[in-house]
Amino acid sequence: MPADLAVIGLGHLGLPLAQAATAAGLTTIGYDPDPQVAALPGTGGPLSPTEVRRLLAAGFRTTADPAALGRVRTAVLCAPTPLGADGTLDLSALADAARTLATRLRPHTTVILESAGYPGTTEKFLRPLLEAGSGLTAGRDFHLACSPTRHDPGNRTHRYRNTPKVIGGLTPACTEAAAAFYGRLTDKVVRARGPREAETANLLETNYRHINIALMNEMAVYCHEIGVDLWDVIRCAETKPFGFQSFRPGPGVGGHAAPIDPNHRAPHGGSPGAPLRMVELAQEINGRMPTYVIQRCTTLLNEHGKSARGARVLLLGVTYKPDLADLAGTPAHEVAARLRDLGAHLTYHDPHVPHWEVHGRPVPRADSLYEAAATADLTVLLQPHRTYDLQGLAVKAQLLLDTRGATPTGAAHRL
Repeated sequence: MPADLAVIGLGHLGLPLAQAATAAGLTTIGYDPDPQVAALPGTGGPLSPTEVRRLLAAGFRTTADPAALGRVRTAVLCAPTPLGADGTLDLSALADAARTLATRLRPHTTVILESAGYPGTTEKFLRPLLEAGSGLTAGRDFHLACSPTRHDPGNRTHRYRNTPKVIGGLTPACTEAAAAFYGRLTDKVVRARGPREAETANLLETNYRHINIALMNEMAVYCHEIGVDLWDVIRCAETKPFGFQSFRPGPGVGGHAAPIDPNHRAPHGGSPGAPLRMVELAQEINGRMPTYVIQRCTTLLNEHGKSARGARVLLLGVTYKPDLADLAGTPAHEVAARLRDLGAHLTYHDPHVPHWEVHGRPVPRADSLYEAAATADLTVLLQPHRTYDLQGLAVKAQLLLDTRGATPTGAAHRL
């Protein structure tokens, strides 16, 4: 049977889209080349096991058989595009997804890119793959558009329905075809001039977050050095009703969206624009934060007559965002690795992560949170999950470093 939608890639982009489409009454199939991913284990992903069960009960179907892609009206590419070892976006999974779709692409299908890419990815990278594999011409035989994801995991205020969707099509007809599709899922559709504008809007949004977090991280180090309470500074500054948006410092920046300077990191020689120097500087600052956390840990231990070597250190909350099981890009990995290198004995606690490994080595999980905090030489709060009684933890812990400013004033040492 034909389907309204094929979601290609069932990770942090694809599953929220499938959830929204199924809720809107669209017949939706999910394709992933990995049979284990296509089986939707429902652990550690963007949806909880309960949400996965509800999604399947509502009629959502998954498959690892690419033949199913030849019977859909709309195909949305949600393949992962992580940063590679050289700092460039790895588009190999997107290329594989495009080639798989291309051999089964039918005329009049609407193809939409949601995966993160550089400005020009839709036209210069995706379009040639689709046309070469299908023998069809984008903009004439099938619609092609870009609509970068805006999913914010765990956000209880801004859901798929009430978050505007930016769309840029190869032609005006492509834009309208994509707008008609997303109009069934969201309350507001924003039409960009074209795919490059939509892609660059996503670039701006992602870089904006990283640059502002970098500013707060730099302020955290500065305020600690001069003896100023940064968290009180933020409380005061955010009362300004204009010209200021509050961000928070932390042990690093996690998540799936990485900052991008297309001039330094785009394939095929980059773009002709000027370098985005602030993006590079933000990456440098944010990348230093795990090291700064370690410095604060060793200083606190030394002040209490203890060495990092042999110290019992408890890490609380190892995910990249509170109240989620997602470990993507979490700075907890680097913090744990550096503490191990110093000879510390690590344990961790996270209600959302039953097992945790760092560089292939498991980290012991604390069964009793308060007993672990009471016996640890140092407890480091990396993520303030809602289930944590922070006041109680501050009382139980021998020494507590709060990297998120979540504990009551005076209850712990803050970043």
